[in-house]
Amino acid sequence: MILLKNGSIVKDNKLIKKDILIDKDKIVKIDINIDGNYETYDCTDMLITPGLVDVHVHFREPGYEYKETIKSGTIAASKGGITTCMPMPNLNPVPDNRENLLKEIEIINKDAVINCFPYGSITKGELAKEASDLDSFHDLVKAISDDGMGNHNVEILASQMIKAKEYDIVVASHSEDLKYLKTKEPEGEILAVKREVELAKKIGCKYHFCHLSTKESLDIVRQAKKEGYKNITCEIAPHHLVLNKNLVNLNPNYKMNPPLRSDGDRLACIEALIDGTCDIIATDHAPHSEAEKALEFLKAPNGILGVETMFPIIYTEFVKTGIIGYDRMLDLMVYNPIKVFNLPERRLEEGYTADISVFKINESHTYSYGEILSLSKNSPFIGRTLNGFTYLTIKSGKVIYKGGTYEK
Repeated sequence: MILLKNGSIVKDNKLIKKDILIDKDKIVKIDINIDGNYETYDCTDMLITPGLVDVHVHFREPGYEYKETIKSGTIAASKGGITTCMPMPNLNPVPDNRENLLKEIEIINKDAVINCFPYGSITKGELAKEASDLDSFHDLVKAISDDGMGNHNVEILASQMIKAKEYDIVVASHSEDLKYLKTKEPEGEILAVKREVELAKKIGCKYHFCHLSTKESLDIVRQAKKEGYKNITCEIAPHHLVLNKNLVNLNPNYKMNPPLRSDGDRLACIEALIDGTCDIIATDHAPHSEAEKALEFLKAPNGILGVETMFPIIYTEFVKTGIIGYDRMLDLMVYNPIKVFNLPERRLEEGYTADISVFKINESHTYSYGEILSLSKNSPFIGRTLNGFTYLTIKSGKVIYKGGTYEK
């Protein structure tokens, strides 16, 4: 049995001190001053939460294992206090049929150290020319997406949305209009969001917008929500909340898609965080090798790391500063992802599965190159001092990360 001693949990948007007792894979007691001969961890001055959920990661396996693997990606995620994640389908082979998905799931079952729910693709090969075989694999996924590519064939997209509604799974959109693929201008995102919101209103499937980054896109989603379309949801990545295009300076570690925008767009993302337009924080964790990111800016691939720094960024920049409260933070990183994507329920309550994270919220730490557990090192946050790095990550009652080290 494991005892988490002297930590704080969130109750009605406030921190209250509690001890938590775990037996096998379940939380069996939450109380003050639990004592006994248990495997005990002192969590004084730390925050205990349900394990975080990241619905947008790229773990690169199968196909691109030199960037990341299921094992390395999930270990890195555990370092960030994440116990559930959803790997995107831009893989080789693309999970566009049952056989390919089963190959990925076999690797997940063998190597993942946290819960993984893979996406299937919307189109074959993510090429937007032919629909993926959703009928054959819908029971294996919670969502479909052509993330990394976008979907520019509205007819195929609509047909898959109709099927997704029938199977009660989410369609997750990388919104980017074909005309702006090379330039990555804000208009490309805005046009695609406008078009896809109308489709989602008409068809009524669960439709989720990935990594929104512009004021106008968020305004469109905000309006749809005001009109009562609860099936339309969106996420924002931490980097779009704290970085802007003025910082890029042709440094490939600041290159991602969608790119960093104006500071006005960044402030609009924060407003969406505050007013509820944004449903989810998700990292878009996108590892690339050092050789790839060493290329000149225009040739370097899009994408940055995210799983190890998601919580410290959100806690330090938005919770510690009072911009959002503890309850809102947990909604964004635990409860809303679970609700939107119909994932297994996790709560910090007796009887629930012990997927738990403990964060050092009162201790500042400067994120360093040498501590990164991802295979790749492409983070713009190296050298940034933040509060809230992880002390413990527990998955199904087993400690998998402790104080800087993955526990095998």
